[in-house]
Amino acid sequence: MQNRITSLFKIKYPVIQAGMVWASGWRLAAACSNAGALGLIGAGSMYPDILREHIRKCKVATDKPFGVNVPMLYPDLEKVIDIIIEEGVKIVFTSAGNPKTYTSRLKENGITVVHVVSSVKFALKAQEAGVDAIVAEGFEAGGHNGRDETTTFTLIPMVCEKLNIPVIAAGGIATGEGMLAAMVLGAEAVQVGSRFVASDEASSHINFKNKVVESVEGDTMLTLKELAPVRLIRNKFFDDIQELYKKGTNAEELMRLLGRARAKKGMFEGDLDEGELEIGQIAGLIHDIKPAAEIISEMMQAYRQAVKKVKNLPEF
Repeated sequence: MQNRITSLFKIKYPVIQAGMVWASGWRLAAACSNAGALGLIGAGSMYPDILREHIRKCKVATDKPFGVNVPMLYPDLEKVIDIIIEEGVKIVFTSAGNPKTYTSRLKENGITVVHVVSSVKFALKAQEAGVDAIVAEGFEAGGHNGRDETTTFTLIPMVCEKLNIPVIAAGGIATGEGMLAAMVLGAEAVQVGSRFVASDEASSHINFKNKVVESVEGDTMLTLKELAPVRLIRNKFFDDIQELYKKGTNAEELMRLLGRARAKKGMFEGDLDEGELEIGQIAGLIHDIKPAAEIISEMMQAYRQAVKKVKNLPEF
């Protein structure tokens, strides 16, 4: 069966692999696309020339559709957009910025555009900007997040009620059962990030992958709202942030503590004490590291089983 999202991207399954910094290189994107989902290269942790290399390698590794996720806060954004157009990428997910900035230019070049939002207000602005679909992401999600702390299963029906374009649910979804629940609420696909961090093909460090697998409920928290809200695993760096808050802090002090390349240090280089470890609340349900294709297959199998289970639920 097809819906608006699978038809839009020409994919088999309504599953989008999130374009996560330090985890979503060409190997993960190609593996997910080859398995029937939509793979995304995460441009947020790549210099322009590195992004070009990943796009070219992904084109060799898969003949299926794939895309690029572009955080709009990127310092070399103009170069990134130029490379995406030059390399013939057909799908772009934008986030962390104004969708009006590049949507028209991308669409003029035959590119399907999706924007990530955390509220109904920004979902409507994205639709007005002309995007083809939106990702509605609840605050359960890992990495940078919405300030309003709206949960995914509250956000999805509110967004779906207001929009005409298709909605992709994100934040706290790593299983087929979660996928079905999101789609019952009106989403036409799910974007999955944290589960793919713990995949063989993710470029994140094995120390970080193992830390995700070891995580339990309550091990992640949203912090740094004064800068940009981010969900992190509790570690020494997180505790240092909390100490500043106890003393009374400001954005300048937090910036000094954050410094440079904290996310790279934690997620890519594997420093579990001093690094920034971005992951979603769903980490408590992630118990192993396995190939991306196996993750997708298990997710779809669980989805089908959940559909059958729902059919057998009593009517009241």
